[in-house]
Amino acid sequence: MNPADFIRANLRLEPVPSLPDIRLYTAHPGSRLSRLATPDDAAPYWAYQWAGGLALARHFSAHPEVAAGRRVLDLGAGSGLVGIAAAKAGATASAAEIDPNGRAAIALNAEANSVSLPLIEVDVAGDAPDGFDLIAAGDVFYNPQVGKLMLPFLQRCQAAGIDILVGDPQRRDLPLDRLEPIASYAVGDVGDARVATDRTGTVYALRA
Repeated sequence: MNPADFIRANLRLEPVPSLPDIRLYTAHPGSRLSRLATPDDAAPYWAYQWAGGLALARHFSAHPEVAAGRRVLDLGAGSGLVGIAAAKAGATASAAEIDPNGRAAIALNAEANSVSLPLIEVDVAGDAPDGFDLIAAGDVFYNPQVGKLMLPFLQRCQAAGIDILVGDPQRRDLPLDRLEPIASYAVGDVGDARVATDRTGTVYALRA
């Protein structure tokens, strides 16, 4: 079974908590995601909503002027939630995600929400991508190895004239000294805080 068929058959298309106008294919106890082959045993981040992505999506919903009329990249897109929220706010949105299962989920989720969210290739060890006004990076500082690549990449993008927003629930490896908090939202996080129901996700701007 290919990833798209598996997702349709085994995940539930349901509204996102606090964003009922967005529906995503979401894992549940009966999904048995272990049946879906993953590259290098990659965790199925795309099958859940995470705190940082939820914060960014809620920010675009509450303040559509942040995204409207702009070319927005959802970096490390997972399910595509942030890009979908940006598109619904009036952006021309794209998504970057390396997990092929996540890429399949993004296509299905975009279709389910009647938005266009094309996938692009981005090398975070390389140069800034062309053609974007804003990069929205949700939950990209989830471990120190990724963080060591991500911060310099985002700084290169900023130097190229791209605005940067980061969404995160203040994880240990978040470079707080380089970020300016601009909004916070109550979110649940089924990613790394499965028992928490009152977590806060914060939207940050990258300091120049």
